[in-house]
Amino acid sequence: MANKKGTGLMMIGADIPADMEEDFNKWYNEEHLQELLGVPGVLNAARYEATKSGPKHLAVYELESVDVVNTDAFKNRPRTEWGQRVSPSIIGANNINLVLEMIHPAALTDDIANSDMADALQIGRMDVPPANDDEWNKWYSGVYVPNYEKAPGCIRGRRWRALRGAPRYATVYEFEDENVSETAEWLKQREIHPDNGRMRDLMTHADGSPGIWKKTFQL
Repeated sequence: MANKKGTGLMMIGADIPADMEEDFNKWYNEEHLQELLGVPGVLNAARYEATKSGPKHLAVYELESVDVVNTDAFKNRPRTEWGQRVSPSIIGANNINLVLEMIHPAALTDDIANSDMADALQIGRMDVPPANDDEWNKWYSGVYVPNYEKAPGCIRGRRWRALRGAPRYATVYEFEDENVSETAEWLKQREIHPDNGRMRDLMTHADGSPGIWKKTFQL
């Protein structure tokens, strides 16, 4: 069975003018997702809409590795006439365009590789001062994410380093539904470790981070 997840992730997000949303959604669902899933190394994809923060529209692509975006098959895809009219890079605002490499877990497990696109995502995007980078990353991967993964409805958390786009780091929690981070069990983890407050203070979040998106379409 082919893997559904890899060690690379691409996220494309945008707000779309209301009068163009119908055509934009139709293009994405009927043409664009299928086009990208035809590129070798693009393993899976889904579309999401924001329930908290934004931008409203988000497409998430699971990549075998970040090298996929440098292949001829990916880079030399012709843009269709429809895409030239409604691509988020043309009509979108508040755009996100990220290519990310997985840094936590340190390796792809069978459980991750065989899992489908989650019904909801919570995504944080942040920077940290270089002087604190090592300590902060050890805490985030060794303490912060594992504790949140204990909350019911949290399938897993994966951490990423941006190779295209900013800020430098992203955390993607996969949820069973969009309300997981409002539960008492999730909120209890926020201060459960004595280092949490100090380490969180080191982070500078991107505008709108963290946000929550609910899955709306998948082929």
